[in-house]
Amino acid sequence: MPYLMLFVGFFLLTISILVLLIPSFSQVDLMIVEGLAQHRTEYLNTISITLSAIGGMPFVLFLTTLWCLYQVWYKKYTSAIFISFGLIGSIAIAWLLKYLISKPRPPEIYHLVESYGASFPSAHTVYAAVLSCLAMYLSQQHAKRQLIWVCAFSWLLGMGISRIYLGVHFPSDVLAGWSIGFIWITLLYLLYAKFSHTKQINF
Repeated sequence: MPYLMLFVGFFLLTISILVLLIPSFSQVDLMIVEGLAQHRTEYLNTISITLSAIGGMPFVLFLTTLWCLYQVWYKKYTSAIFISFGLIGSIAIAWLLKYLISKPRPPEIYHLVESYGASFPSAHTVYAAVLSCLAMYLSQQHAKRQLIWVCAFSWLLGMGISRIYLGVHFPSDVLAGWSIGFIWITLLYLLYAKFSHTKQINF
């Protein structure tokens, strides 16, 4: 599984970089944003705006803190460190790339929510991918592993699509967010698994 995730991560990253560098691909990026904006409904607006609120850094930090406290309570210190490093590292990577690349967001006429920072990558999508990957890696021995994985995948997919639907990110920003989450957490997992014999890293 880790090597498959790395492959998917690098594949998505390659696509997002190509879109970033090739003007004709960027036009397709904008067309997708425009297309989704033309098919908005009140119901989908509510769902997407809610996802935007709970997928931002404040709530993600709060959720992660509770998760780490849970791990510490059951003396799963390696898992707590894994989760902490995973999220903190992803935040640093996402915002460093935003600063260095400084890609403008889609035109404000399409925005349904306020946005901060540059467009590439989507920080919300990075956080969703990171939390989802953490959940999948930590639940490999869990009795309800399949349910956890379905929920995790649905979360990262829904968060990514909602960012495009809300008009604050291009599809390439979302692909980059997913790829960063997949690559970062997988590399971190492989490192921790090597030094902790894997069995200590679990729910």
